[in-house]
Amino acid sequence: MLLALLPPPELSERLLRFRDGHGVRDAAAVPHITVKARSGLGETVSEVARAVAERQSPVRVEVGGPRLFPNGSALYLAVRSPEAVRLHLALLDVLQPARRFGYEGPQMTPHLTLALARRGIALPELLADAQKEFADLARESFVFTAHTLTLMGKPRPGGVYAPVEAFPLQG
Repeated sequence: MLLALLPPPELSERLLRFRDGHGVRDAAAVPHITVKARSGLGETVSEVARAVAERQSPVRVEVGGPRLFPNGSALYLAVRSPEAVRLHLALLDVLQPARRFGYEGPQMTPHLTLALARRGIALPELLADAQKEFADLARESFVFTAHTLTLMGKPRPGGVYAPVEAFPLQG
């Protein structure tokens, strides 16, 4: 499970076309910006998400050009959103997970995944194609406001994350 912000359809469709055109099949098949991953998301995740969303305002998001994480784990579109980081921190404060991942906390890097590192996927080569495909975003960010926090889950191990429940951001 994870909690995420979903991009608008026009941006999601662009990401999906890119992924389909390059044969990318991984857990990030539904475009999303993760604001809280796995740890601490137990049986009460819906109640926690609803309570946090009720106190949070809609989230302004700026999506920029493609990048690779330094550790080579993913190709993604850069996201600038101090509000998404604040939402992430609010979720951490309420959830108090026993274990935090290294990417959690104020240093969290919001992003829209284009491809995860997998056998048969050459991310540096894919980056070159992404830089061409999304050159407009490198020049000028795509800006949108997310109005819901979405709970996403996998129907089975190895499956893809898909929306399960949405919580309006009402603060």
